[in-house]
Amino acid sequence: MKPLIIFFALTLFFTAKSQTYFPPLTGTTWETIPPSDLGWCDDSIQVLYDFLEGSDSKAFIVLKDGKIVLEKYFGTFTQDSVWVWNSAGKTLTAYAVGIAQTEGMLNINDPSSDYLGTGWTSLTPTQEAAITIRHQLTMTTGLDEGVSFDCTVPACLQYLAAPGTRWSYHNSPYTLLDGVIENASGLTLNQFIQQKIGSKIGMNGLFVPYGYDNVFVSKARGMARFGLLLSQNGVWNTTTVQSDVNYLNDMRTPSQTLNNSYGYLTWLNGQSSFMLPSSQLVFPGSTIPNAPDDLYAALGKNGQIINVVPSQGLVIVRMGSSMGNSYVGNQYNDTIWQHINNLGCVAGIAENTNDFWSIQSNPTTDVITINGLNESDGVSLYSPAGQRIEIARNNSALSVSALPRGIYFVRLERNGVMRTFKILLN
Repeated sequence: MKPLIIFFALTLFFTAKSQTYFPPLTGTTWETIPPSDLGWCDDSIQVLYDFLEGSDSKAFIVLKDGKIVLEKYFGTFTQDSVWVWNSAGKTLTAYAVGIAQTEGMLNINDPSSDYLGTGWTSLTPTQEAAITIRHQLTMTTGLDEGVSFDCTVPACLQYLAAPGTRWSYHNSPYTLLDGVIENASGLTLNQFIQQKIGSKIGMNGLFVPYGYDNVFVSKARGMARFGLLLSQNGVWNTTTVQSDVNYLNDMRTPSQTLNNSYGYLTWLNGQSSFMLPSSQLVFPGSTIPNAPDDLYAALGKNGQIINVVPSQGLVIVRMGSSMGNSYVGNQYNDTIWQHINNLGCVAGIAENTNDFWSIQSNPTTDVITINGLNESDGVSLYSPAGQRIEIARNNSALSVSALPRGIYFVRLERNGVMRTFKILLN
């Protein structure tokens, strides 16, 4: 009965209306909330931290109604260190485009060539004129990402399908939105971002060139500040950053009918189906099944994550690397949510979970032997990237001799109690 009571208590806590806190624009002052106020247990938090550290995380922050609940830095990374957002910066760009439209600098239904000039692609004039800023925001330009994923010169931008008829994750037309913003506003990209967004929310960062791309770089708290802005309807404290709430709603709802889980350069959870980068397959269900359905996210390569959950007042940020080569890391994000869902304390049980199981030898080479394992216990093995690995189990022994050497995570479950062990194969 106690787990059920705790579940309802957490539900009431998360759904209660709370006033949002906004940290000062300068300095390091930021109000906090004890994790225990959310019913989160120190042992479970440490398991989450172990997982994050094992997957080469740099920083992890959880905000509840704007206040810091968790803030953890790993290795030599500190609160003052900076890191790349990778494609999580796409959502920042979409926000900037919306501001430019609100201020009358552009209309997202305008042809992109109005701001990039004719001949920005290798298409015919008629084909090129059909591509709009909205197509760039929704990944539906119809340009062929198979020619080049990142290249932005006209020779790389070739016709594959009519605009709006094909969804494909493609960096090249996205990156050219930077030129749209600059030519529409008369400002450099960084001047626009700083004047219209950064200075109003206390976020210091900038886009830096990386090959054909422009990649945003900031401190982890800067990323958290933008996530907090995303969670609001365009207002930071008493300052209006974006007055067009309709545009913001369009950012965080399906932007086309091809990939239901994609807004304006923003990933959406809780939809009926989704598509992923480098694939034309449509998968049923949610992109992050263990996360709340109303979550929307800015996601970048190597697990740069801004999760926003309006119903719970949560913003979750992760910076890091070494979680695989996926452009957006949905599976890794989902594994983080599995840990978040297990942060709650269960009185009389959580503090004794160490008594259930122990690992016989760690590091190990060929076999992971788990002392205290019952036949009915749930056993799962995960890579540092959060990918579940199918392995042979013989009673309490897991055969791992065929796996590459490195760090793995064994997750064990019994009667709703979970524990994760970090394992080193050498």
